[in-house]
Amino acid sequence: MSDKLALSDEILLNIEKPERYIGHEYNAVMKDRDKVGIRFCMCFPDIYEIGMSHLGLQILYDMFNAMPDVWCERVFSPWVDLDAVLRREKIPLFALESQDPVKMFDFLGITIQYEMCYTNILQVLDLSGIPLKARERGEDCPIVIGGGPCTYNPEPLADFFDLFYIGEGETQYKKLLDLYRECREQGIGRKGFLRRAAAEVPGMYVPGFYRAEYHPDGTLKSFSPTEEGIPATVRKEIVTDLSQARYPTKPIVPFIRVTQDRVVLEIQRGCIRGCRFCQAGQLYRPVRERDVETLKQYALELLQNTGQEEITLSSLSSSDYSRLPELISFLMEECSRRHTNISLPSLRIDAFSLDVMSKVQDVKKSSLTFAPEAGSQRLRNVINKGLTEEVILNGAAQAFQGGWIRVKLYFMLGLPTETEEDIRGIAELSNKIAAVFFETVPKEKRVNGRVQIVASTSFFVPKPFTPFQWAAQCTKEEFLHKAYLTRTAISEQLNQKSIKYNWHEADASVLEGVLARGDRRLGQVILRVYEKGGIFDAWSEYYDNSRWMDALEECGLTADFYTHRERPVEELLPWDFIDCGVSKGFLKREWEKAKREQTSENCRQKCNTCGAAVFGCGICVIPRTEKTPDDQAADTGR
Repeated sequence: MSDKLALSDEILLNIEKPERYIGHEYNAVMKDRDKVGIRFCMCFPDIYEIGMSHLGLQILYDMFNAMPDVWCERVFSPWVDLDAVLRREKIPLFALESQDPVKMFDFLGITIQYEMCYTNILQVLDLSGIPLKARERGEDCPIVIGGGPCTYNPEPLADFFDLFYIGEGETQYKKLLDLYRECREQGIGRKGFLRRAAAEVPGMYVPGFYRAEYHPDGTLKSFSPTEEGIPATVRKEIVTDLSQARYPTKPIVPFIRVTQDRVVLEIQRGCIRGCRFCQAGQLYRPVRERDVETLKQYALELLQNTGQEEITLSSLSSSDYSRLPELISFLMEECSRRHTNISLPSLRIDAFSLDVMSKVQDVKKSSLTFAPEAGSQRLRNVINKGLTEEVILNGAAQAFQGGWIRVKLYFMLGLPTETEEDIRGIAELSNKIAAVFFETVPKEKRVNGRVQIVASTSFFVPKPFTPFQWAAQCTKEEFLHKAYLTRTAISEQLNQKSIKYNWHEADASVLEGVLARGDRRLGQVILRVYEKGGIFDAWSEYYDNSRWMDALEECGLTADFYTHRERPVEELLPWDFIDCGVSKGFLKREWEKAKREQTSENCRQKCNTCGAAVFGCGICVIPRTEKTPDDQAADTGR
């Protein structure tokens, strides 16, 4: 195999961070292209540093390359400097390991992690010489398959993908690749393979075999298969035994610093909490834990095989892992012996967590993070946050007593039922936490005399498969007004000098809402934005809101239709053909409870019959046999 790079030395010396494009990192897998039957190119449609921080990519890369007849390589979105060079010099986009053009591969698998990366997907296809629209591709093109959380509403991207994998990738890829190999041996072309994949492989959605029809008002009238044998409902795939699932203990070690520059230990999937705004908390139900002894072994192998100086625990809520004290004790002992650090995100701020963090962090440099999400208890009940002001203030007091002097607070603006009083609550809660510092820490122990409270607000974006999937989203002007009210309220607080306030961009949040709950008609909008030069919309310096608004108007659509209206619960939603295991009846019940400001218990306290017990695994060990009447009514519309 040739070690020749796709880019000349001259090009590499004149672009930013050439290490992004040369491959051959430690633990990268090299195979003989002539001795493998299937070549799979795994793509993350953002820059190398972000894509290489994504655990899902590392898991699939390891899983594919463990198959003797498969070689999985990687490609990322080239940054704007190299993008221009590739177009000018007519150099096709290439995979890192072999440096071969992406178009030579059998599959191009794209991780769809974030709505604002949609134009980058078109960038990757375009630079690879692959027709942007699936229906225009011939036998010389790879099968373009999408996976990741955004596939739970794949419709805005339906025109551009041959196939979507709904759910967790560990379960059905071998069956899919075996089917591809069989079809190739039998002389069956891409359309025949896609038809069989849709009909025979669980979790596969081939948008080309479905038709959407719309009412005159723009709402979805019907969504159905166009051929016999294609399933009307696609059910998500899920790993039922996480401890037995393959895990990458030899992850690739990049040459350059990436966003998450550490080894990652995934301790569980799913979350027991049921926050009503959180899509991940619903999509990854039920909660499944990895065995603690397995995790200990993984930790040793990861540190040994990478030489990394930090290990982090990955989960939606690490504090809810049932064997956390035992695991952390083991890691602290090992990391102390190896002189490596431990990162513990997603911990609730309680006595145990603070005790642990005081031992693993440099207290003078670290900050603690609280995520109250809402300023008032009323609104925290609406979103089912399960966090009281008393718990927050007690946690802050313990933190200040332990030596922390910097606290980050995360809130959302624009949540359903939000009032000005709730917004003022953000300022008041921030002020109360600052007051706790002055009440708790004696003057002689205060560094620089005061505490640092950093209050940050993001703007609420309703997502599919959450109880808020029917909720209205604020306009850009409404969001900015709420941010102004927050800033004004903070400026009026007694301890305002100790509080710093940050807020996110409003127009990008509105567009995220459009793409998150959009339908198939948005494909023409995405294409038009790309043709106008739109890429790297997730990066504020390249995001152009007017480009998107103009494209919507040119296509006869409006942002308000997708965002600024509360959807009736009877409306057919673009993603209703997907069964994510959480029933529509459960989501409706939670939506109604939110409006009544009622909370729901977490999954360990009480089963709320969300429907995930149908998988018979994890925390839901007893399959559900009966459905409530509203479940039965709702499920008929799935």
